[in-house]
Amino acid sequence: MAVLDATLRWDGQPLPQEHHARFTLELAAGALRVQLDAPWFGDPTPASAPGSVERLWEYEVAELFLAGPDGAYLEIELGPEGHYLVLQLDGVRQVRSQGLPIEYRVIARTPGLAALPGRYHAEALVPLGYLPAQVCRANAYLIHGVGAARCYHAHAPVPGPAPDFHQPARFVPITLGSG
Repeated sequence: MAVLDATLRWDGQPLPQEHHARFTLELAAGALRVQLDAPWFGDPTPASAPGSVERLWEYEVAELFLAGPDGAYLEIELGPEGHYLVLQLDGVRQVRSQGLPIEYRVIARTPGLAALPGRYHAEALVPLGYLPAQVCRANAYLIHGVGAARCYHAHAPVPGPAPDFHQPARFVPITLGSG
């Protein structure tokens, strides 16, 4: 089992605890089980029904990136309303496959109180065949807000002039185990 906590802004500045997200990864029966505990800000959602949605990164979303030693990586995006997007990449922004199906369900959502965000708990089962060979690095992110209020959170910072999650060199070492 591996755990990635998004507790920082994309540039490394700490976030208040109520904005922290936790990704728990575990190998189970031919799949990677991703359990998510994340803040829920109640942003606008995609107009489509829950399921795979293109350009989900334009909405409130939690993202997990898993990389192998050869530069290939998998991007898993999970929304608080049951939307998801899975992309396989052969290198930085070099999409090989997108819109891959997974099992995804939002287990619970709790509305926020006053100025505090709510929370959502979700679980995804990602077929092991989607993962790059020998996953060895990862990073986790959270995106929320609209317009000038857009916020980007990270497990490990991704420095630069603007948020850019496609920086595999900034991913942290990870071991998924043998399931």
